[in-house]
Amino acid sequence: MGSEELENSLLTQPWASVCFGKSTFLAKVCFRDTGYILLISDLTGVWYESADAEAVGQRSKELNKRLTVHVSSFLNHLCNLMCPLLAGQSGATTAFSCHRSPSGLRLHVKSELSGLPFCWDFYCCPAPLDMVSRHLVRPLIQMNLVLQCQVQELISLLLQKDAEIEDYRESGATLSRDRLRTEPFQEEMFQQNFMAEVRNSASPLSFAQGLVSSAAAV
Repeated sequence: MGSEELENSLLTQPWASVCFGKSTFLAKVCFRDTGYILLISDLTGVWYESADAEAVGQRSKELNKRLTVHVSSFLNHLCNLMCPLLAGQSGATTAFSCHRSPSGLRLHVKSELSGLPFCWDFYCCPAPLDMVSRHLVRPLIQMNLVLQCQVQELISLLLQKDAEIEDYRESGATLSRDRLRTEPFQEEMFQQNFMAEVRNSASPLSFAQGLVSSAAAV
């Protein structure tokens, strides 16, 4: 599987919110026997690394001189370390740290493998615009459009329901239980409250993650 096929597989992976120190990121990763691809963003920058089996083997020799396991074992171990992180779980014996520089972003991992210390560095460079568009911008726009359509459909349905209820009332119908009475839907107030919630969102990254994850499921 080449780098292009790896990136295509990455498109099906959901974004996840991860924290390194005081910084929050969106990240997604895809591991295969032939290598991996990692994409990470803080919504001000987007970085990625794609590494084939040969590059993984060379880096493993440089970083873990005492370990002599097969490249596939390194990839499998990295997958087992990264997947819990993206699922919001942190292993007791695994530590992650993130270091930014003008040239890119380095994600450092410390753990154990076969009873020996294990470390790994993901060297991420700025992602090209077409990759950012495919994995972040398009899904966000797509989900935003879907949500707008759903909101308009729900608003239309609520207005129809209010008109139906008003017709019942004018025909003399009454509620058997007064606690079920509702106020007419105010579309303008709803839109104002919705925009206020978006502007005051404490975590834009979490909001974006929800949109992108939903887009992947559509």
